Amino acid sequence: MQTAITESPQVAGPLAVVVLTYNEEANLPHCLASLKNLACVVFVVDSGSTDKTLQIAEANGAKVLQHPFENYAAQRNWAQNNLPSETPWILHLDADERLTPGLVDEINGVLSTPNEELDGFMLRKRTVFMGKWIRHGGHYPSFHLRLFRRGRGACEDRLYDQHFVVEGRTQALANDYLDVVASSISTWTLRHGRWAAMEAQEIQTVRSDGRQVRPDLNGNPIERKRWLRHAYGRGPLFVRAFLYWFYRYFLRLGFLDGKEGLIFHFLQGFWFRFLVDAIILERRKALTT
Repeated sequence: MQTAITESPQVAGPLAVVVLTYNEEANLPHCLASLKNLACVVFVVDSGSTDKTLQIAEANGAKVLQHPFENYAAQRNWAQNNLPSETPWILHLDADERLTPGLVDEINGVLSTPNEELDGFMLRKRTVFMGKWIRHGGHYPSFHLRLFRRGRGACEDRLYDQHFVVEGRTQALANDYLDVVASSISTWTLRHGRWAAMEAQEIQTVRSDGRQVRPDLNGNPIERKRWLRHAYGRGPLFVRAFLYWFYRYFLRLGFLDGKEGLIFHFLQGFWFRFLVDAIILERRKALTT
């Protein structure tokens, strides 16, 4: 169900920013503050927050929509298909993400006189974990296609690790956006426990319809990443988690990220992947009993 907006949105530029939320009172103020100088109208698409998320959104001039959460892909696609706005460009963010001033200036510039041959832009993600920029382990730069022309892009139908797919030419922007990973270790592990179950199901699901990222070792950074994920998926259970962590932490110099990097690369590069394999094995055994 969509909640009515109390006033007609006043478009401040060619761009609509969509921010998904659920109980994000700690993160949302920083996200919205990073959009202050962006020529845009902001829509917070909430899925039933019980904290101060909605009050924060309205106090910062964002327009609020509410819609029950099914999964990230469905929520993102519902959001952009139901915006009460006709801006020619859409940017998708999560509440724990924020734009750097350099990226704000760059987006304002490229959208002020857009190249008619381009339909989307890949943004370069900078992961921040326990207050530290994770620069090594192959984790930076990481590109995500979040900015595109209205009607030209959609989120692929996946339970985990969804990317947007754009029909047309895309280009990478030069400046970073920040992904501030979880407010605490307990929050991080709870989220990744849920996501591990989604990833295990996704690995065991064969998809043949809808727009999907094309795995291509010679393609753009997102397509190369998807090709590498497919290659990883062909490895033996559990062994692949060990090898991936060794590759990230030692061969790609993850140890240079210090104590925070040790925690991050171990949890995200090994623990999470090991948990996914454990869930897959559990489900396989359940089918044989």
